[in-house]
Amino acid sequence: MKRPRIHREGRGLIVGTVLLLFLINVPIYLFVQPHWVFAITLMLTAMLLVFVTYFFRNPVRILEIDDPNFIIAPADGRVVVVEPTEENEYFHEKKLQVSIFMSPFNVHANWYPIEGNILVSEHQKGRHKGAWLRKSSTENERSLVVIETPNKVQIAVRQVAGAMARRIVTYAKPGHQAHRNTHLGFIKLGSRVDMYLPLNTEMFVAVGEAVKGNETIIGRLSEDNDNEQ
Repeated sequence: MKRPRIHREGRGLIVGTVLLLFLINVPIYLFVQPHWVFAITLMLTAMLLVFVTYFFRNPVRILEIDDPNFIIAPADGRVVVVEPTEENEYFHEKKLQVSIFMSPFNVHANWYPIEGNILVSEHQKGRHKGAWLRKSSTENERSLVVIETPNKVQIAVRQVAGAMARRIVTYAKPGHQAHRNTHLGFIKLGSRVDMYLPLNTEMFVAVGEAVKGNETIIGRLSEDNDNEQ
């Protein structure tokens, strides 16, 4: 049986939570009567530790596929958008937007959806509205990663902070390679990931469907795509 893995972004917080639980529970045990107060406090703080540990879980997912045009879900969650939209921050033209909303109970690691060369990785400050809102894609704090496939097709992945998510971590760096089965980044608490794909991309998922990061094949790039940049 494999031992559960904890994502590196959560290790410091988990250690801090353990220390906090110690500082709270030991004085209550020593100095507070009756002891049922300690029992309740211990139960509540233990639940907090379980949630924090669960949130930062890091499942091992290895997907082996031969087709380089398959697009893999970059995050766990539910598909909330599949539609053509004007992308005005990088492409400045209409693209197929696919958005995945992550609740606080989803795995919050993000994976590369396709392999290729990383052209852009940039962070933009913004607001912290609910990540399920359409305007969060352009108004919230966000990070944009643009990947160019070996066939010179460019796709964009945007990590979007939500109402509770206050930190976006992006590992992608321009000039480096994006590889499947590798983390693109991490978003803390509820948030979403947007993708901007060529309009003729064949989609395998629809709005409302649940997907798993680095497991669910959500679409396939057309072999007729030309780089439109």
